[in-house]
Amino acid sequence: MSAPVLVLSGVTREHRQGDTVVHALRGVDLAVHPGELVAVMGPSGSGKSTLLHVAGGLDTPTAGRVLVEDRDLAELSAAQVAAVRRRSIGYVFQDLNLLPSLTALENVSLPLELDGTRGGLARRAARDALDEVGVGHLAGRFPDDMSGGQQQRVAIARALVGPRRLLLADEPTGALDSTTGEEVLRVLRARCEAGAAGVLVTHEARHAAWADRVVFLRDGVVVDQSGPAAGAESLLTAGGGA
Repeated sequence: MSAPVLVLSGVTREHRQGDTVVHALRGVDLAVHPGELVAVMGPSGSGKSTLLHVAGGLDTPTAGRVLVEDRDLAELSAAQVAAVRRRSIGYVFQDLNLLPSLTALENVSLPLELDGTRGGLARRAARDALDEVGVGHLAGRFPDDMSGGQQQRVAIARALVGPRRLLLADEPTGALDSTTGEEVLRVLRARCEAGAAGVLVTHEARHAAWADRVVFLRDGVVVDQSGPAAGAESLLTAGGGA
């Protein structure tokens, strides 16, 4: 098997709230390989989003190591971590984070242009990514002129644009109808089959069924792992009763 794209080793993340210490993650170990889509499930507050933030270099673990393509993020400068995020990581945020002053095409091409890709090449790649998620016709629109579902697909296109090796998606189908949500998951699945590694946070067992593995978090701890489909259902049942 080829080397993993993402490795979390003994990752702990603690937050202080006054005199209280909140343990968002507790000694999490996770490796995600090229071609693999891993779904992360668990109740609210279980640490799912924190896991993605740490994996994507948006948050720093209190203890443990995070490696993206064999690079330990703790050993990199802030500028180097930002470069890893632009070049290697595609991130679909829950709150989308589209820039309202930029069109859909400009939002999607921005990461490439920030990394030095020439404008024409960046825009062509952005248009291809928009077409891939079915919103190429919205290239010239601003976020405020789109529905929530259209904005979400633009955000997914931004995560997919360029040669991203690691895709991190936090409830990427939340604002989409079931048919469009399935189309988006099909795109994520195809990107993984083409060689990317993906981590998908979801509450839906039917969405987790697209994954190769399902990891269940509870109170910041990985309590179980399983295969897709029925495994997702059984983990939800087991987790709900814990």
